[in-house]
Amino acid sequence: MPNTKLTEAYRLFDAANAQDPNTDMVAGVATPKELIYGQRMTATLAKFDPNADEAVQLAARAQHICRWKIARNEYPMDRTGYLQWRTELKKFHADTASTLLQKAGYDSEIIERVAFLLQKKQLKRDDGTQLLEDVICLVFLAYYYEPFAAKHTDEKVIDILQKTWRKMSDKGHDAALQISYSEKSLALIKQALQ
Repeated sequence: MPNTKLTEAYRLFDAANAQDPNTDMVAGVATPKELIYGQRMTATLAKFDPNADEAVQLAARAQHICRWKIARNEYPMDRTGYLQWRTELKKFHADTASTLLQKAGYDSEIIERVAFLLQKKQLKRDDGTQLLEDVICLVFLAYYYEPFAAKHTDEKVIDILQKTWRKMSDKGHDAALQISYSEKSLALIKQALQ
């Protein structure tokens, strides 16, 4: 029996993300950036933990919901500004997802749980938050790490890889090492892990 509420929530999340004016090339087609990101999150979660509970599945699809609406350059371009932006984004993603989950017919209990997960509460202590964070890191490594590395110094890339690694579980580390990387990208990962 298909889960119609989950299907409807995905449809609503995708419809919102399809409005992203920013695009990524996917199989030669310009695709709304956050639309493809949400779909990559869902696919990665399904592979990494096929038994993930429904709240984690919803949070994964909504991880960057309408992210373009709060631009990084609206905040000071320093560490403090970056952290303010990230905090605002988490709250914005939780609020946006909550509104759409109500439309899909979810009750307050699951809506509150998804909002909790999207705000990354109790990382390393809450299994759902940790699972979501592992999937976020795996999606970054599989799809965004190499383009990121091409634009930044090796020092910055190694720093980001070390921060990414610290957020992940042992199971996440194992999955990250199964991803196919270019020789240079793999060398940077090995340096980061020394």
